[in-house]
Amino acid sequence: MELQALLAAQFVLPSIPQVIALLLAELERETPDLKKVSQLISTDPALTTRLLCLSNSGYFRLSGQVHSVSESLAILGLVHVRAMAAEAASAASFKAVPGIHLQRFWTYSLNVAKLARSLAGVVRQNQQAAFTCGLIHAIGELAIHIGMPQKAAQLDQQVHPLDLTRARAEREAFGFCYAQVGAGLARNWHFPQAMTDALEHQYAPFEHDVYEPLAGLIHLAAWRARALAAELSEREMAVTFPGAVGEALGLDIDMVLQQDSFDWYLPASGHAPL
Repeated sequence: MELQALLAAQFVLPSIPQVIALLLAELERETPDLKKVSQLISTDPALTTRLLCLSNSGYFRLSGQVHSVSESLAILGLVHVRAMAAEAASAASFKAVPGIHLQRFWTYSLNVAKLARSLAGVVRQNQQAAFTCGLIHAIGELAIHIGMPQKAAQLDQQVHPLDLTRARAEREAFGFCYAQVGAGLARNWHFPQAMTDALEHQYAPFEHDVYEPLAGLIHLAAWRARALAAELSEREMAVTFPGAVGEALGLDIDMVLQQDSFDWYLPASGHAPL
């Protein structure tokens, strides 16, 4: 399948059932806690994507200007959020994605989001934009598995969807990778240009003589999350660490590995830790 055909396909990104249930319950309260609503949505890549699509749409005349869940909520109000949550609950949000272990994918995405936000704080970049980009950086992988499941399954037999070498393998097999798919979707949805650029160049931040610091942050955050998920040894981490990207941001491997991970989990109650 060609990239443009995949981007034109209709599909539903799956949400986390637990988060949907907690969000709907909170929205049913007489006075919903906006902080809790924001925290819940910010743990779910699909809900975050839906919210950004809506807030960046032409209807609100803010196309390409909204970077985060908190900004979106300030624009939309709870009426639109309730409608979005109800749609997510009824639009096949819970169905499986062939070849993707969704719980692992969601946890991984949240890990990358938190790492990206933490690293952005170190180098004084926009932390909200970094968190959002980190959370949705791999939605292109979901799109590939939904839109071209047979080809994705063939590649999965050789390289795990969250393997460090996955992007390179996809480029060799398909002519594009999840980063380009995610950026194409973000462009279609009128996301801010810096976020779209970050998604597109996250795999190769220096490619085509384009360097977006946000792309470098996502690259480093994804490297750490995938390396730890793969349980790489210290030597393997040292060998695979993207030193050129770190150097451009002023971050060495020790600084990247020092970021806290004690709260990396999905919400198990009404409180969604961030």
